[in-house]
Amino acid sequence: MQRLFSTFARGWPGIGLLLQRVTAAALLFYFAIAQISHTTHAPSSVLQMTAAAAGLLLLLGLWTPLAGIIVAISELAMVISHRADPWICIVLAALGTTLAMIGPGAWSIDARLFGRKEVRI
Repeated sequence: MQRLFSTFARGWPGIGLLLQRVTAAALLFYFAIAQISHTTHAPSSVLQMTAAAAGLLLLLGLWTPLAGIIVAISELAMVISHRADPWICIVLAALGTTLAMIGPGAWSIDARLFGRKEVRI
């Protein structure tokens, strides 16, 4: 897993990645709850729940590349399924893709599990 990330960004870039992860997760949760409360259409609900589950992984910063790819695929599938307003799905797909490419940052479970360890003697 360490090969997927060159470094885990700290400082302002790390805070920016944390903010991006939290924003993406909050939007994914919001739209999943809205979808469940307003419709019973099963295929789009499954896509929303899949995106929300990946949003939980993004929020925690766990398996971020995989979660970002899942978000991007789910949101693009929703765009293809002819939703009324595709722009929020496109934005969420872009957020998922960028998080998959950039990584979670220093304030994540991935950084704790797969980051470089300092060995003291």
